[in-house]
Amino acid sequence: MKRIRPPRRGIAVTAAMVMAATGLAACGGSDSGSGPAKLTWYINPDIGNADATKGGQAQLAKECSDASGGKYQIKVQLLPNSASDQRIQLLRRLAGGDKTMDLMSVDPAFVSEFASAGYFAPVPQSMEATFKQDRVQSSIDASTYDGKLMSVPFWSNTQLLWYKKSVAQKAGLDMSKPVSWDQLIAGAQKTKMQIGTQASLYEGYAVWINALVAGAGGKIVENPNASYENIKLGLNSQAGKDAAAVIQKVASTGVGGPAMGSATETESLNLFISPVGGFLVNWPYTYGAYTGKDKADVAATTYPQTVAGKEARPPYGGIQLAVGKDSRHPDVAYQAAACITDEKHQADYMAASGNPASRKGSYDTAEVKKAFPNGIAETIRKSLDQAEARPLTPYWGDISTAIQEKWSPPSSVNQQTPAKTQTFILDVLKGKALL
Repeated sequence: MKRIRPPRRGIAVTAAMVMAATGLAACGGSDSGSGPAKLTWYINPDIGNADATKGGQAQLAKECSDASGGKYQIKVQLLPNSASDQRIQLLRRLAGGDKTMDLMSVDPAFVSEFASAGYFAPVPQSMEATFKQDRVQSSIDASTYDGKLMSVPFWSNTQLLWYKKSVAQKAGLDMSKPVSWDQLIAGAQKTKMQIGTQASLYEGYAVWINALVAGAGGKIVENPNASYENIKLGLNSQAGKDAAAVIQKVASTGVGGPAMGSATETESLNLFISPVGGFLVNWPYTYGAYTGKDKADVAATTYPQTVAGKEARPPYGGIQLAVGKDSRHPDVAYQAAACITDEKHQADYMAASGNPASRKGSYDTAEVKKAFPNGIAETIRKSLDQAEARPLTPYWGDISTAIQEKWSPPSSVNQQTPAKTQTFILDVLKGKALL
């Protein structure tokens, strides 16, 4: 069902509409009596290596519970697969005052949205230094709203350019140097190979578009802290046109594969594993999840440049840990978050799941270097320094959905797409257009 976004009332009204539409009420819970505080951690599904359960979020919950000395016991609750569906479920529960929202794994794109609505319990001032210690700056930025730390950096994702060394050699590409999208497309055409991308109608497509715009020197939202009445967009620009040109070329040349418009991370990885897969833009879990017999041929470098000669701005992703405002145990929950994100657990989780640590020191551990050999761990760390987050605006949910609609299918993208999208987004935010 399409809807008009209610301006001024914002996220709380949207959440109420979701609750009414789904017929689901917020789930409460109790842990009365003596004994450890019972914490619920809403986790996103672990993806990556086959043995992720050995060091996944459920394992971290158990280890930190055991180490707490009886102070708390963490139970995990699995969220849906997609970031968009995770947002809806978390939003529904938070708006309903769910008291089990002790810990949440939140996509960084939605931290500003939830924080602006007052749905997070404040980070204790005494713990801010702990949560910023040894973290990559991009993870701290993604955890901050209105100048205040509102969540805890957990793991920090960034996309790499994956390639098969044999294909790159045949294409005449020197992968020790930055590669542009134009060079990549030409190399794929020359070798009759394909490039795995994410261009389905979902959040991952908005991630790609944002990285292309940023790599061309632009910003989708120029003033992310502004209200919807004063927001300024940068899609209708040369950077927006440069981004559209890349998607248009990948689609029109056919190097994105026959199912480019329905590809998510999973489908694009499968394309890369296949005999026609030569290149792929995807997250670091790719290496652990690669099941092809030619794994020795797989390598990675930093993200492709939107414009040749201009430094790429790889997508920044990952997960932040947040504590709900209605949690019965906010202080204890933040103590649990400190355990979950200490250096050892960050390294363990990265090595097991393939999801990169937000702590710099984790990249120097033997287990991480073993899980990401041949310089891949160093490449991930380098990419995080260049990474660009999606706009940290409370309105990103609507902006992202509008972009996905207007840039789909990718074969329809042209030089007029950025301007049309910008007009549509502004109309949506003012309640004049339907999403």
